[in-house]
Amino acid sequence: MKFSDIPGLEETKERLKDAVRTGHLAHALLFDGKPGGAALPMALALATYVNCEQSGGEDACGQCPACSKYDKLIHPDLTFTFPTAGGKKVLSENFLGEWRNFVKEDPYGTYTDWLNYIGIKQGNIPVEESRQIIQNLSLKSYEGGYKIVLIWNVESMAAPAANALLKILEEPPAKTLFLLVTSDYNRLLATIQSRVQRVAVRDLNEEEMVDYLIQYRQIDPERAKRIAFLSEGNLSDALSRLGREESEHKEWFANWMRYCYVFDIAKIVPTCDQFDEFSKEEQKGVLEYGLKILREIYLENVGLSSMVKLENEELVFVQKFSKVFNFANIGKISEAISDAILHIERNVRAKIVFLDLSMIMATLIKK
Repeated sequence: MKFSDIPGLEETKERLKDAVRTGHLAHALLFDGKPGGAALPMALALATYVNCEQSGGEDACGQCPACSKYDKLIHPDLTFTFPTAGGKKVLSENFLGEWRNFVKEDPYGTYTDWLNYIGIKQGNIPVEESRQIIQNLSLKSYEGGYKIVLIWNVESMAAPAANALLKILEEPPAKTLFLLVTSDYNRLLATIQSRVQRVAVRDLNEEEMVDYLIQYRQIDPERAKRIAFLSEGNLSDALSRLGREESEHKEWFANWMRYCYVFDIAKIVPTCDQFDEFSKEEQKGVLEYGLKILREIYLENVGLSSMVKLENEELVFVQKFSKVFNFANIGKISEAISDAILHIERNVRAKIVFLDLSMIMATLIKK
């Protein structure tokens, strides 16, 4: 992973590279970003950059032996720690194969994605992991560069595990770099927070997301704008949408809203049948799209039309519907859609979920 592989976020990349070039890189960095963001890729890019045999330029060379090993996540001086089922026999080193495949497939994957990938319901980082890290750091570097310890989802560390690392975090061996990655800064112990330098990794803005999808994923501009709008800066979500067949959310959802508005049961029931035939991801996608449309209706309704992020048919629909929409019930409608998404995730029959939601919409949508 190189800095150039990460879309946008130029200010963060420059700050990190400048710290390396000027010799002011902290020995323990905490990459703090939302789930689905670029915190892990940014940490990996820095690790590659500091150990590149031609470091000091604008990016790692990507061709030297060190870069090749970092690209494959097999460099001997790079240690990974991440949540597993815990216990002495279930340490990170026992899942390295799965971890490497997971990161290569989706470096923006979330904690939930990882647990699903390895088939466990809840993960943690036990104290045995900290003891393993300390033992590994007692050995010399294999290739003479930095020894790097990357702890992903560090908030999953049990208190004993975090406390066991405090001394070595404060006084690490020479040429040792701790790269901690979190998506929930407030869950970290204050003693950990005080021993690391925080690197805030913001979400991609809409322009960065659109540029990335068009330039590197060869997505047509209209679809790129739609995906950027729906994913709201979450790269993991945006990339997962690329792997799906994109259903016609715009027209389908607009028609459904119209049927609910006039309470046309003869059309609502067949629409529920259609919804039942969608894949689970498509069903969630339709409902998530609905939440975004409600946000735009809200903005239009309160006179903030300049903030509406829609164009063409979608914009016309929002403008017209906001005139007849019961603004007072928008919170209840949003809650009903969110509950429907939760029920779909829990494998409740989609037709029943959507029919129930349709009845709720029909009673709340009108003025």
